[in-house]
Amino acid sequence: MLISTRTWSFDLLRAAAVVVALILSAGCARRSAEAEEQTIIARLAARAETANAAFINGDMRRWWGIAGPVADDFTLMQPLGGFTRGFDPNPEHLDRLARTFTRGEATFELVQGYATRDMAVLVFIERQRGEVAGLPEQDWSLRVTQVWRRRGGVWELAHRHADTLVNKITMERSAALARSD
Repeated sequence: MLISTRTWSFDLLRAAAVVVALILSAGCARRSAEAEEQTIIARLAARAETANAAFINGDMRRWWGIAGPVADDFTLMQPLGGFTRGFDPNPEHLDRLARTFTRGEATFELVQGYATRDMAVLVFIERQRGEVAGLPEQDWSLRVTQVWRRRGGVWELAHRHADTLVNKITMERSAALARSD
C-alpha cells in the first residue's frame, strides 16, 4: 500500500500539534495548581498570623473565631511539653487561657508552606513578646508547624506543634531539657 508523502507529512504535523498542545496544557495545569497552592498557603498563613496576635493578647474568643474550627482528631504539642488530643472551646476554658496570656505583640514569619487540594502544612516562627502566666514581659517566640485539612470546603486545624527553640541551644542544654532539668 502506498502512502503519499503529503498525507504522511500532514499526519505527522497533526500529531506534533497534539503533542505540543498536551505539553502546553500540562504546563498550564501545573501553573494553575501552583497558583492554587500559593493561594491556600497565603490564606492559611494570614489566618494563623491574625489568630496569633489575638492569642498573645488574651483575646481568646477572637482567636477561636479565627483559628477554629479544629479537627475532631486535633492534636496539640504545646511549648510546655506533652501533647493533648482535641480542643475544648467552651467559654470557661477560653477565659482561663485569656488569664494566662494577658498582653503582648506578635509578628509572623512563614518559613515554608506546602499545600494540596485538601491538606496544607505551614512551618513558621511566631515572633512574640508579652506577659504570660504572670511572668514579666519577655520573648515568647515559637517555632510552629501546623497541619490543616479541608473538609466540606472548610479548612480545619488538624495538628499544631510549637516549641520555644527558635534560637539554637547547646547539646548539653538540650540534654538537660530532655531530662526535665
